[in-house]
Amino acid sequence: MPLVAIVGRPNTGKSTLFNRLAGSKKALVDDIPGVTRDLHYARVSFDGREFDLVDTGGMAMHVEDELIERVVEAVEFAIEEADAIIFLLDSRSGMTPDDQDIAERLRKTDKKVFYVANKVESAKQEEAAVEFYALGMEELYFISAREKYGVTALFEKVVEDFPKVEDDEYLSDSQRTRIAVVGKPNVGKSSLINRLIGSERLIVSDIPGTTRDAIDIPFEYEGNPYLLIDTAGIRRKAKVTYRLEKYSVIKALKSLDRCHVALALVDATEGFSDQTLRVTSYAIERGRAVIWLFNKIDLIEDIRAWQKNIAEQIDFRLRHLNYIPSLEISAKTGKGIHRIFPLIERVAAAHNRRLDTGPLNRLIERATSSHTPPIIKNRQLKFYYTAQSAVRPPTFVIFTNYPDAVHFSYSRFLTRTIRESADFTGVPIKLKFKKRS
Repeated sequence: MPLVAIVGRPNTGKSTLFNRLAGSKKALVDDIPGVTRDLHYARVSFDGREFDLVDTGGMAMHVEDELIERVVEAVEFAIEEADAIIFLLDSRSGMTPDDQDIAERLRKTDKKVFYVANKVESAKQEEAAVEFYALGMEELYFISAREKYGVTALFEKVVEDFPKVEDDEYLSDSQRTRIAVVGKPNVGKSSLINRLIGSERLIVSDIPGTTRDAIDIPFEYEGNPYLLIDTAGIRRKAKVTYRLEKYSVIKALKSLDRCHVALALVDATEGFSDQTLRVTSYAIERGRAVIWLFNKIDLIEDIRAWQKNIAEQIDFRLRHLNYIPSLEISAKTGKGIHRIFPLIERVAAAHNRRLDTGPLNRLIERATSSHTPPIIKNRQLKFYYTAQSAVRPPTFVIFTNYPDAVHFSYSRFLTRTIRESADFTGVPIKLKFKKRS
């Protein structure tokens, strides 16, 4: 699949152009320079051709900062991987030393580079943008990503050498097991994904909050297709005061809506924090399969005492979540990483499991016979018929004479009965009670 990278200094409108082409608000857009720091991918169809589009962080070549250096490294990765590069320039602020340095860097690549003056929304601005010809390109494109002016003409040139593909030639995201990596800031989410995909595609830093976008990464492991979603760390609401960070939390929660399996990362040195359990509850409320990954296990000195403490917490404090499997891993050393994908396959299969109606009804009948439903309004609460209505998550409709009178404790009993009948590891089960017509 051809790859097109959008590069440039901060705040030239790269994310706005990315969103325009991706047809969504996938990339964060803000007036603050440096909003995009990771590489952000989207599959784009244009003029009968398909390609991957990558949004990159702003290259600030004259700023000495550790995080900026990592951004530049990520952009260099995108340049090396790309088949075509869009060098986006800001016609409003004019040419800068950073523009000149980036142009010098791009002259060293053998990739096709399109020099594009953005934010051109009048003839006067187009006239002013002519100064960019001093960078030495043969052709300069004038666009307004915000107003869509010139974007179609630009991409007609970008994709003209790309092959046309059949609709079913490439695997769509809907056919992939979608995995969201969620957790508190600085728990090691990007480090884990870098370990899984075997590259430094995502920026890893000790600075909390390095990842602010939700990053999609198509990926295959042993022939099985996946989509990995790296998310910004989810903090407690009281600590989310910065406007951009609020957007990041929304992105992280939306990634839970899009995934099938949530890898909830837990800092092994901290154990189950309230925020970890909130993240878990967010995933369960959205019907997602969940796996707890205890990261940084290499920092635990007395592993047996630690395991005993975690087991006690699950037995006494988190018994209602004891169906969630867990692994002890270290994204830094690679310990336990090889066990993640087999477990993902198991819970993904459970998430998509469907029970036959006949055995299901016999199961519920045996359960209600051994554990008699309560009396409601001097009449016996009865369950007539059960059917599975959906998967992802497994959802069951139970027809009864008093649907509003089913106590949560009895509902939990029926849920546990269904869970014990098949392998529903890591998967929330939903029951819906309806009155028989």
